[in-house]
Amino acid sequence: MNILLTGHLGYIGTVMAPALLAAGHEVVGLDTDLYAGCTYHGAAPPVPIPAMAKDVRDVTAADLAGFEAVIHLAALSNDPVADLNPKITFDINHLASHRLAQLARQAGVRRFLFASSCSNYGAAGPDLVDETGALNPVTAYGQSKVLAERDIGPLASGRFAPIFLRPATAYGVSPRLRLDVVLNNLVACAVTTGLITLQSDGSPWRPIVHIRDICAAFIAALGAPVDAIAGQAFNVGRTSQNYRVLDIADAVARTVPDCRLEFADGAGPDTRSYRVDFSKVANVLTGFQPEWDVLRGARELYDSFRAAGLTAEDFSGTRYKRVGTLKGLLASGVVDEDLKRT
Repeated sequence: MNILLTGHLGYIGTVMAPALLAAGHEVVGLDTDLYAGCTYHGAAPPVPIPAMAKDVRDVTAADLAGFEAVIHLAALSNDPVADLNPKITFDINHLASHRLAQLARQAGVRRFLFASSCSNYGAAGPDLVDETGALNPVTAYGQSKVLAERDIGPLASGRFAPIFLRPATAYGVSPRLRLDVVLNNLVACAVTTGLITLQSDGSPWRPIVHIRDICAAFIAALGAPVDAIAGQAFNVGRTSQNYRVLDIADAVARTVPDCRLEFADGAGPDTRSYRVDFSKVANVLTGFQPEWDVLRGARELYDSFRAAGLTAEDFSGTRYKRVGTLKGLLASGVVDEDLKRT
């Protein structure tokens, strides 16, 4: 299948591009590569593929001609980044995503796989929530994803199939590493400082999923009968991989020798707390078989960070934290206030 992959140079995209190639697909990327400075020396560099150096807000219908599917990853990708400028977050994650879907439909693209998020459930509480549950986002990031799903859904037709994949919180090694996601952050903190520092009281629930399992879900959605999945949402992860943040910290403590747990000053409850039911994706996307769990993921990260010689400066700096990177690009004039390259 001939696929356009937006955000191919990001945290997930640099893992998904080679996974798609290995599955036999033809892949073209689209990215402005804002995170070139986030390249992780402990992983192989991003696989080169044909690509358009273009902001997703500037895509035209002509750019989409000839593609059978679009996998849309490009976004401002977490809560701190979204809070940096909520208006730009909605412009990119909501309005530009809706426009991209409209153009894809106009260009004759058959499948539009939208990377949404389990953050849509926000403050869902301790009960398991599935795809029919109420969406209750508590951040601009989650709200932008909910609005994008709302507006893209009605574009569905006999010729155009939007599919919404809602991954749990991602973790794992990537050529464009992030240390601002929970498991990556806690392992890096333990390796470089000997501490596991929690910014909350550890009580919130979080489902987590390895980026390779996320990629496997998207590949399964490309191969599934389109009539069976068109217009539907799928939580991406494993029901057994719902944890309290304190449980994730415990897995890190079991993996990284000689580290201890501490709570940051002022650490208190986090309003984002949700437990997610992932049975639908296992039942409908029959080719999807997630392989990772928290202990295996923590071990992968620990081994990688040790081999790469990750330092306390790496951990505390901005290189592997998206909001810090964007602030640096703004301060240096590399991007303007709309986060477009100057």
